[in-house]
Amino acid sequence: MAVSTTVPLCQPCGYHEAFRVELQVKRPLMPVHLSPEQVGLEMLCLCGQLDLLVRAQMQQFQEQLGQGCSPEESDTFQAQGSEILDQMLQCLEHLPKPMPQLEDYLDMVGLSVMFPRVEVFLIQGSPVDMLERPPMDEYFFHIAKLNQLLVLSQQLEEDIRHLGSHKYIAHQLSLVLSSFRGIQAFSEIKKDIEANFKQMKQSLL
Repeated sequence: MAVSTTVPLCQPCGYHEAFRVELQVKRPLMPVHLSPEQVGLEMLCLCGQLDLLVRAQMQQFQEQLGQGCSPEESDTFQAQGSEILDQMLQCLEHLPKPMPQLEDYLDMVGLSVMFPRVEVFLIQGSPVDMLERPPMDEYFFHIAKLNQLLVLSQQLEEDIRHLGSHKYIAHQLSLVLSSFRGIQAFSEIKKDIEANFKQMKQSLL
């Protein structure tokens, strides 16, 4: 049986590059204006992210060398590093014109001193380890210790309010004590806890 045909209603046009739309997946839908102070804060956060990313890649380099392999950047590092750099450039667009170069801005606000790995990465285009530990390494370690102490203290406070699991309180308190190491501000509190630890442990038996 023959199939009936009709004349097409219209002829589709060929694709023209003038109709191409550039995807902006990482940009906000609504325009956002940042003040210079907000730009500085955002750049501080992005430098911290990029610094941690470079440190993780350097650790991977060491593992590759230990296995007898040539160091090679991971696809994840390249993708995340490019994304962070793009976000940095987007932040600079909020500054008064003329927009400074990224390296010049980091020098101007002191971020290159705080994050030398980031500065070297921008110059070299690849992660490079530092001969001396940057000061921000100690800062991140200190913040991590404080966060650990906060979480343990909150859990201990919650268990004290509900003494159904009181047999674990002594163990949790010992974890809190271990978190005090290296934090000079809590040295006196640590001494008080150590002086009364045995008595407290006996009262919970």
